[in-house]
Amino acid sequence: MIRTPLRPLARILRARERGENPDEIEAENRRLRHEAIQDKARRRAEGRLILMSACFVLAFATVGVRMGMLASAEPSEPQDQVLSAQIMSQRSDITDRRGRVLATNLLTHSLYAHPHQMVDPVGAAKGLAQIFTDLDQEQLTRDFTSDRKFMWIKRKMSPEQMQAVHDIGEPGLLFGPREMRVYPNGHIASHILGGSGFGNEGVNSAEVLGVAGVEKAFDGWLRDPANNGAPLELSIDLTVQSAMEDVLASGMQVMSAKGAAGILMEIETGEIVAMASLPDFDPNERPRPLLQGDPSDSPLFNRAVQGQYELGSTFKIFPVAQALDLGLINPNSGINTTMPMRIGRFQIRDFSNYGPQLSATDVIVKSSNVGTVRIAQMLGAERQKDFLQKLGLFDPTPIEMVEAPTGKPLVPQRWPAVTSATVSFGHGLAASPLHLAAAYATIANDGRRVSPTLIHGRTRPEGEQVLSPRAADMAISMLRQVVTRGTARQAEVAGYEIAGKTGTADKPRPSGGYYENKNVATFASVFPASDPKYVMVVTLDEPTVRLAGGAESRTAGATTAPVAAEMVRRLAPLIGLEAHTDVKLPTFEPRFSPHVEPLSDDEIKLVSNQ
Repeated sequence: MIRTPLRPLARILRARERGENPDEIEAENRRLRHEAIQDKARRRAEGRLILMSACFVLAFATVGVRMGMLASAEPSEPQDQVLSAQIMSQRSDITDRRGRVLATNLLTHSLYAHPHQMVDPVGAAKGLAQIFTDLDQEQLTRDFTSDRKFMWIKRKMSPEQMQAVHDIGEPGLLFGPREMRVYPNGHIASHILGGSGFGNEGVNSAEVLGVAGVEKAFDGWLRDPANNGAPLELSIDLTVQSAMEDVLASGMQVMSAKGAAGILMEIETGEIVAMASLPDFDPNERPRPLLQGDPSDSPLFNRAVQGQYELGSTFKIFPVAQALDLGLINPNSGINTTMPMRIGRFQIRDFSNYGPQLSATDVIVKSSNVGTVRIAQMLGAERQKDFLQKLGLFDPTPIEMVEAPTGKPLVPQRWPAVTSATVSFGHGLAASPLHLAAAYATIANDGRRVSPTLIHGRTRPEGEQVLSPRAADMAISMLRQVVTRGTARQAEVAGYEIAGKTGTADKPRPSGGYYENKNVATFASVFPASDPKYVMVVTLDEPTVRLAGGAESRTAGATTAPVAAEMVRRLAPLIGLEAHTDVKLPTFEPRFSPHVEPLSDDEIKLVSNQ
């Protein structure tokens, strides 16, 4: 920077020549220099003020915009931020169709020990054994006096147990907070819910994972934070489920059965309102699975979904309904029932001789094996197989449970004439009670395929038209007559128009052949028959009932049918179904037999294949 001199030589010389005072020149230059310095300082100060003002305006604008955003946003609870290494165990609730809790989370504590920090390990072991009766005092003492640095004692415990442990006063006993899965209804719907267990664990938290049932099937969804804690709403009704289990348990006891299963399903939606399997378990204390022997001996075994049973005469309506649909027969068509019927080296008989022929309706009402096989022969093996496959009897059910694939029907690899015959009356093809319920629901749904589901209110694609509505109506009419004048008369409940079919099948031996005194008795029903709303299937494993005369009976007509009737009496009011006594199904007059005498009680007891 070049500065202007205060006493420039040229001006000083000119001033002296003119006789002026040179000091005035210096004074003027000094004044101008000071003014320039002051102007520069003023400009710098003004710039700083403008910059500070801009910063203040920007800051206040930012605060104002943020306040406006918060004021216009929806209020919500603050979310805790956690370290990524922390184990998260938050899990959504499971509810029934009315929002009642079936499974939820509860804050509890785990108990672990640092043996090296214990003051009195022997006393601690004694105190813990008194609080937790399942702990071994001697084993605890050995663990506490060993070189171990850490050991789990209890993964979860009640507040009372925690206080009792705290009162021991041992510094080496420590607590860790965690969530546990709780099933407040105990045994109710245990097979549906399945249960849960702990995955990755830390002393301060644990990961809760589903181990069976819908808990495992929807494990990812239940643990997904994106659901914001929304519950999983099942289709079952807790009240109806409880009532079904009560009736089923009583029926199982009265009929001296080894096990039992029951299903109540809405026909239009396929939603399962109740589904039970006995014996059951408490998912809060889920037992260990059997490692050997028959899986069905375990209370964990779900007979309704996993059971693979030959369901006997309940299958007879399938070939008859298909033949009605194809126009091969009508309800009054005469069917040859002459015995014995030979297929190769095999003979097929009815327990009672029904004469040379029966109407197609009476083939179902009297449950004629021979008549059913005659109708199946009209269909042919390929058409029979195709129809059964469309009913879903060849594949696992699509039910939302991890156990569903294990209940895949046992379908014959070959389908010769004798297999076609035996399958027509429910032998040679083993399926679950849920398969049977879905197949009957398809018939009752005007022949449109119904797939069972445990999820309430979801929109689902319409099923395939398997059967014509007219054929379906005629099939339901036949099933209604089975209850009014056939082998299922003990299933009748006044006002509810039960239509159904009994089925009794001997249980196969593991070594081959069949047991003579062990069977599975089933009753599959639709009600009300004039406007089908619900399908119900009841199955008893190895039932036996003593009749009035002292004889024993294992038939479904004497064992399962009365249990199903009691179930309808209990469940129908709970699902809002009113009894009506003035509604009748259309009847079909036989062309060759204008009057058919109803079966006597003795005849019902004798029909062992029903």
